[in-house]
Amino acid sequence: MVKTKKQNYVVDGLILLVAILLLYPVFWLIFSSFKPNGDIFKTATELFPREWTLDNFVTGFQGIAGIKFWHYIFNSLRIAIIATIGAVCSSAVISYGFGRIRFKGKGFWFACVLVTMMLPAEIIMVPQYLWFNKLNWVNTLFPVTVPSFFGQAFFIFLMVQFIRGLPVELDEAAKMDGCGRVGIFFRVILPLIKPSLATSAIFSFYWKWEELIGPMLYLTKPEKYTVSIALKQFLDSSSSSNWGAMFAMSVVSLIPVIVIFFMFQKYIVEGISTTGLK
Repeated sequence: MVKTKKQNYVVDGLILLVAILLLYPVFWLIFSSFKPNGDIFKTATELFPREWTLDNFVTGFQGIAGIKFWHYIFNSLRIAIIATIGAVCSSAVISYGFGRIRFKGKGFWFACVLVTMMLPAEIIMVPQYLWFNKLNWVNTLFPVTVPSFFGQAFFIFLMVQFIRGLPVELDEAAKMDGCGRVGIFFRVILPLIKPSLATSAIFSFYWKWEELIGPMLYLTKPEKYTVSIALKQFLDSSSSSNWGAMFAMSVVSLIPVIVIFFMFQKYIVEGISTTGLK
């Protein structure tokens, strides 16, 4: 059944309405960051500020405990980039093994990988902390970066679907040209699964950038805090909370995420849609 123009306008209007409803909290956050700290909740029902001010941004960039907010952004970027590189590279290698190499118990071990996606992180939090504490890794970057170098279940599943969709004849042709498993992986497989690699990198960066529990558990010195912890420090249950500075720095912390999304959004759509088609 072919839709008429009138039906298309109705559908587009509904989509626009839903988009506005979903984005309203983001707009409220952005405009509230320009309100005086005392007016944020007094005029909570009003989207636009009655009085525009940049004091929240000035106070927010001054940071906490003498440490500028830029330092926390640098810490988060460093952790997110290192963890993303480790997660993507290790997941690609593991996915190649599951997708192309035959070995005993492959189905069982792949099922075990998928089962780990269903386990809440809180289950392994205590034993993991005890283990890292024995290694003297607490208050270092190792606990929040090293585990990523052993693969991520979701990324492995994503890449395996891509690899299984590639013709095996490509591997055979590469073997005839003298390529071994390593050569096939780097010259054939990796170039063809770029959408899944980009999608995994984007999601890994997002998750590490917004992570709070891990850094709070392992990073105890203020100079090692990430953006998530720094934002939490603006709120104090025992005294007055600086909501304006927190909202302002929350807006600033959204900038890297938004930039990355618009730069690589085509890879996100292509990666997810192709995985579904597989």
